[in-house]
Amino acid sequence: MESINLRRHYSRNTLLRMLILALAVAGLVVWKYEFVNAVYFKDQLTQLGLVINGAILVLFALGLLRTVGILFSYMREEAALTRFVRNVEKRPDADPLKSIGTGSMIARRYATMRRLHEARTPINQNALAATLVASESTRNGLPRFINNILILSGVFGTIVSLSMALIGASNVLENAISATGMGMVIHGMSTALSTTITAIVCYVFFGYIYQRLTDAQTNLISGIEQVTMTFLMPKFQVQTDSVLYEFTGLIRSLQGLVDQLQKSQMGFESTQDQLADTLHMYHARSEGLDQQLDTIVHQLRVGFRLRDDE
Repeated sequence: MESINLRRHYSRNTLLRMLILALAVAGLVVWKYEFVNAVYFKDQLTQLGLVINGAILVLFALGLLRTVGILFSYMREEAALTRFVRNVEKRPDADPLKSIGTGSMIARRYATMRRLHEARTPINQNALAATLVASESTRNGLPRFINNILILSGVFGTIVSLSMALIGASNVLENAISATGMGMVIHGMSTALSTTITAIVCYVFFGYIYQRLTDAQTNLISGIEQVTMTFLMPKFQVQTDSVLYEFTGLIRSLQGLVDQLQKSQMGFESTQDQLADTLHMYHARSEGLDQQLDTIVHQLRVGFRLRDDE
């Protein structure tokens, strides 16, 4: 993965941070239980505070569950992308989608580019990247909506609680002594405080997790685009520059082949000259041998006193 700038365990690290933060908040609640009990549960005249705080927590839980689900899917996508790069680097001629699900982002990108290549269609990486970003942005719709309205839900609870406090203050003003009205004022102020605290805490916690979610999405999409540019585009895209480069390499190979043929031709010419010299030497020796044979025949005839016709 040295050639790809991808943090392979970004989503998993985000999930671990969520768990650590949740444990820290739970520990803080246990440590300050008396304060939490006094603000949220003790001496509550109505159920308004519990209803508003419960609604805020439900929104927070829904967004958190959706975020966790997306992060788990991104964790699988990061593993698939890492496996794809490992397959390409270790076994370039083998199937790069070995042990990778067909529904993963990198598998869909590979299938799309192969289909475009087989159809002889130019591949526009910018269009593919924009499509992927738009597709993944729709997955964050619910977390983005909850992240935007969490703080507003706290403001809504504060306004409702202050309205209740004003009703209690009105009762106090109408009656010289009204314990019920004064209690309603105190209850309204307490509810406003509790809803504000709940909304702020949930907003800060969820805002951080949502930021990590968008970062994980950016990290994954960036890794896919880098893999596309580094491994897939050279394999499937045919451009003028790449054709010229390959043609130049072909010319260089042909030039090397011509040089080898010239060297072979020179070797053939040298061999031909050597053969000619050998044949000339053979002819010269053959003529000398004929003369020697004639001399031997003549001496034999003289020695045995033979006639020329014998």
